[in-house]
Amino acid sequence: MPSTIESDEHEALRAAVAALGKRHGRTYDREQLWSEAAKLGYLGVNLPEEYGGGGGGISELSIVLEELGAAGCPLLMMVVSPAICGTVIARFGTEAQKQDWLPALADGTRTMAFGITEPDAGSNSHRITTTARKDGTDWLLTGRKVFISGVDIADATLIVGRAEDSRTGRLKPCLFIVPRDAEGFTRRQIDMELQAVEKQFELTLDDVRLPADALVGGGPSHAFGSGGEDAGLLQLFAGLNPERVMTAAFAIGMGRYALSKAIEYARDRTVWNAPIGAHQAIAHPLAQAHIDLELARLMMQKAAHLYDTGDDVGAGEAANMAKYAAGEACVKAVDQAVHTLGGNGLTREFGLASLITASRVARIAPVSREMILNYVSHQTLGLPKSY
Repeated sequence: MPSTIESDEHEALRAAVAALGKRHGRTYDREQLWSEAAKLGYLGVNLPEEYGGGGGGISELSIVLEELGAAGCPLLMMVVSPAICGTVIARFGTEAQKQDWLPALADGTRTMAFGITEPDAGSNSHRITTTARKDGTDWLLTGRKVFISGVDIADATLIVGRAEDSRTGRLKPCLFIVPRDAEGFTRRQIDMELQAVEKQFELTLDDVRLPADALVGGGPSHAFGSGGEDAGLLQLFAGLNPERVMTAAFAIGMGRYALSKAIEYARDRTVWNAPIGAHQAIAHPLAQAHIDLELARLMMQKAAHLYDTGDDVGAGEAANMAKYAAGEACVKAVDQAVHTLGGNGLTREFGLASLITASRVARIAPVSREMILNYVSHQTLGLPKSY
């Protein structure tokens, strides 16, 4: 089990990233912040040192995202590019794929999106209809994806498809690196109420032709079963646990940002000769929001530690719990912050109203809170499935 007290290195990292976030603030320019974070080594902090990364893990990367979020300038693509795609390639990619992608992901010069969600399957990997079939040595990908973040700014998208097992004939998950300009690979921006720098897209893959080396792991099983055709499910879940941890970090950072604005307002706003924060009706809900965020962070730290030490099974349970707890804590913190400010909470000046919608993201994506409750019911409590 990890210590509940952060190491000196983690505290230093947290302070340094907080200072970076404070310099950029709520009106940040995404490209400038991304570039500066990369130069300081924050984007690739979880990637192997031999490929230009910091040699840390999801524990360190989650600190970076949380602190940027707490400063009002979260980088959503950190969840996708270094955390999911970088992790999958670092653990399962061929040497050529690692050499090609990891240094660029670490220094921020290239980014990668992640495509799993489909119109009729959600994130259920067993119902994914995007198919990959062999054509000589090439692959042909056909299918659709929805709610894929940042495809327009990503150099490639890591697409989850399904290919036929030559031995059993059954379809099995496989992961492919699809370049942004691949023929037959088109995108349509989804009109969202959510105000975010990174946009959401629907993707269409119409017989997208890819070379054999686009398959993560490259062909039949090798190196402890990490090859592309035989290890897609293993690769997939290796990326989904970091995604949940980083979603928790995103939510905790957002909740902390909203709470800090409410605390500042409650200290300064005076009614009837006393700051409104002196009244328990204001103070207690803010205190409870703080407690909930701190508890969610502890679970997030546990999940990140388990993942970084190689306990994928333990990390799966903890990452789902962390994501659930952080999503709930974030929504409550934002709601209470807006309520504390009253009418000012809905103005652009104070910058909280847009978080009402944004805070719900962690409740919904990358997996709904109800599906997490299903996971805990079945996997942890041993209760029977209803589906």
